[in-house]
Amino acid sequence: MRFFLLPLLATPALAALLSLPAPAGAQAATASSPGAKAPATQDPAIVPTDRLSEGWWAARHKQILAELAAHPDTQLLLIGDSITNNYDKADPPNQNFQPIWKQYYAPRKALNLGFSGDTTANVLWRLDHGEVAGLHPRLAILLIGTNNTYFGQTAEQTEEGIDAVIKDLEHRLPHTQILLMGLLPSALPSREANFDVNDYLSLHYAGGEDPLVSYIDVSAVFYAFGQLDTRLFYDPTLSPPRPALHPNTLGQRMMASAIEPAVARLMGDTPIKPSPAPLPLPEHP
Repeated sequence: MRFFLLPLLATPALAALLSLPAPAGAQAATASSPGAKAPATQDPAIVPTDRLSEGWWAARHKQILAELAAHPDTQLLLIGDSITNNYDKADPPNQNFQPIWKQYYAPRKALNLGFSGDTTANVLWRLDHGEVAGLHPRLAILLIGTNNTYFGQTAEQTEEGIDAVIKDLEHRLPHTQILLMGLLPSALPSREANFDVNDYLSLHYAGGEDPLVSYIDVSAVFYAFGQLDTRLFYDPTLSPPRPALHPNTLGQRMMASAIEPAVARLMGDTPIKPSPAPLPLPEHP
């Protein structure tokens, strides 16, 4: 099993997901002349795709657009799927994430752009439809791609999707730094593809190849003695138990603490000190 923690100074980073269908691929246009090649299937990870048929998703998108108008001075964006969306939860003990948000991100005028179950295709659609319009943030933290591989997309497709999101952000927010996070470890069958994705991201973004992107992989936070520490995830405590995927209150706090030095450096402010006493590890039934 591979895992690693890249230096924080590399410079120039899903309960609902289990029931969502994979976005459909689009067919590339083909020539009508004789002898034209068969149509090629476009990577679904780069085809902007909405989920407006899901009421909660449409409502959240509408709410975010309203928040943009109310908070044009937003300085920090967190873009992703359920692991980011979870910061809206305040359900102790295992899903109490609001205190972490209030400690690390609210003071920085942050906006949560996490949607449970989203893939890179859904993020691209949201960017196309105004979710960063008019903003000039200092930093965007990006954690996306686990749902791509979960829904059966290959590591290569997922990598192309993440690249597309980065390019889109750089086009729309040319003065914003991006902290690209490696995919978090999990107990899903698709975890091996996620390792490959992280290898690719490290190779292409950890060495300052893109001056706007810093890459960090905090996978090591979730391991103990070389094994995934499932006590840092809330999925095994659900009924019925599910494979470890979403960090629980303690796991999310450890992740926020691990990326904090990089966040502070890229924001140009003082690092926030972690809580003085860690919470006890929960015991799974």
